[in-house]
Amino acid sequence: MSPSSGSSSNSSEFSVLRVILLVIFALAMIWLALTVRLPDINALGDQIDDFGFWSWAVFIVVYAAVALTPIPVTIMALAGGLLFGVAVGSVVSVIGAMLGSIAGYAIARALGKETVLQLLGSRGDTLEERLDDAGFEAVFTLRVLPGMPYWPINYAAGALGIPFPVFVWSSLIASIPGQVSLVAIGAFLGEPTVAMGVVVAIAWFVVIVMTIWAARAWKGTARFPLPGSNTEAASSPEN
Repeated sequence: MSPSSGSSSNSSEFSVLRVILLVIFALAMIWLALTVRLPDINALGDQIDDFGFWSWAVFIVVYAAVALTPIPVTIMALAGGLLFGVAVGSVVSVIGAMLGSIAGYAIARALGKETVLQLLGSRGDTLEERLDDAGFEAVFTLRVLPGMPYWPINYAAGALGIPFPVFVWSSLIASIPGQVSLVAIGAFLGEPTVAMGVVVAIAWFVVIVMTIWAARAWKGTARFPLPGSNTEAASSPEN
């Protein structure tokens, strides 16, 4: 058998494997989205709190796992605030969100662009248009935008070849305002004081300001660059 025929056979087998992985992954995502429901915030908090000292570690693992799926992660951040307060809750929520984001990015790189974009459907077309040949500002804007799910951004960034340092750095900085704002709401639910209400208001004000700033930076009209955008790692996205 000639080298070219062997290469063609390997390519064909790899394509079949990708299709199989796509089907399995898509079915898993559909099953999770349709059947798995997280308990309400109080029940979730009680279940995690039962682990005592290790509740923070369990929280991070559960958060990361949820961030891999279409299941909304909002309740996890709220539970973080209810369980741990604003400071610790924000730290463990950001860690959990980032671990889930990095895992989603890695899965997408393994599955490949075509497979992931098929999995994302019409949402994949939109993200491809916005993220293809994009860099720090694009990822930052989509990440900080209130109500934007994490999981499609993670998979699209990996599939479209956004450099790993750019993805991690922009995701980390942009995730902090949103996570803190949600954690603050959870903390307020557990301790509805005026002081905690002020924390919630400040956190959401920061989210709004960062969203406007990021959108202008993406368009090239911002007066100042986004935090971290001038790092060497963020300077040149892959094509």
